[in-house]
Amino acid sequence: MEDMPVEIERNLALELVRVTEAAALAAGLWLGRGDKNGADGAAVHAMRRALARIEMDGVVVIGEGEKDAAPMLYVDEVIGNGRPPKVDIAVDPVDGTRLLALGMPGAIAVVALAARGTMYSAPPGVYYMQKIAVGQGAAGAIDINKSVAENVSAVSKALGREEGNITIMVLDRPRHEELVQQIRATGARVRFIVDGDVAAAIAAADDNTGVDMLMGSGGAPEAVVAACALKAMGGDMQCKLYFRDDTERQAAHTAGVDPETVYKIDDLVTSNDVFFAATGITDGELLRGVRYGAHQATTDSVVMRAKSRTIRYVTAVHHGDKLSNIVES
Repeated sequence: MEDMPVEIERNLALELVRVTEAAALAAGLWLGRGDKNGADGAAVHAMRRALARIEMDGVVVIGEGEKDAAPMLYVDEVIGNGRPPKVDIAVDPVDGTRLLALGMPGAIAVVALAARGTMYSAPPGVYYMQKIAVGQGAAGAIDINKSVAENVSAVSKALGREEGNITIMVLDRPRHEELVQQIRATGARVRFIVDGDVAAAIAAADDNTGVDMLMGSGGAPEAVVAACALKAMGGDMQCKLYFRDDTERQAAHTAGVDPETVYKIDDLVTSNDVFFAATGITDGELLRGVRYGAHQATTDSVVMRAKSRTIRYVTAVHHGDKLSNIVES
């Protein structure tokens, strides 16, 4: 019989932010170089080294892929020194690799931790989810099985706005053409993003971004990572599996998963003690990107803990040998 999930006693917040800082510092050197794989590889290597230093018994649940396809930070990789706490680890060393490669805003480095056995993992062969995410003011108002118009109406009412007087963030993809038409028919505003699922969900929960809701389909792993942040922010999220073709639908059927299942935020991460950290790589609405000087670099990060509902913003200046070790690793 597997052990029941145990809440995490130690505050891992500052240890996690060092992990995302390392990834961002390494990845930021690839800004605008047109090499997504090179940027991601640098971030993965730096993040793996930083995670290995944390005292924990960790297992990667959301990672860079299966073991055969990823040399490190792959799903089921064990990280840490084997001592408590036992945790699930979700990583996205570069959320927005294309943004970084093209020198565009909004790329961030992300990591989340929760008690062992509490993070959802999509069935093998299924990669996408349909998503709705909102902030604290509209928590409980969304229903992914209802129409776009009904959700816009409910969120508008929850936020105390005239119906349709909200802004919805949507990933700019051809598959969302009908969704965008339905949103605009309600009178709501659409703000497109090129990439960056996790940052988009956080933006929907942040009162300072002017975004009220995220809608559309995107990566299933990113949904779980975003849910970790939204828990700390008091936001809400619902998802359903999204199939690009019959092969993916069959994969869910083979795994015994009902394709109509609605995954609420507490299904995506069942623990109430969740840690989340993100560091800006390129400038964005949420965080400034890495600023490199002659002998130092400056990073901006956010670190959250759901149990205490604490959100901290951290500006760090990295000097000398420490910076060199990160960049050269």
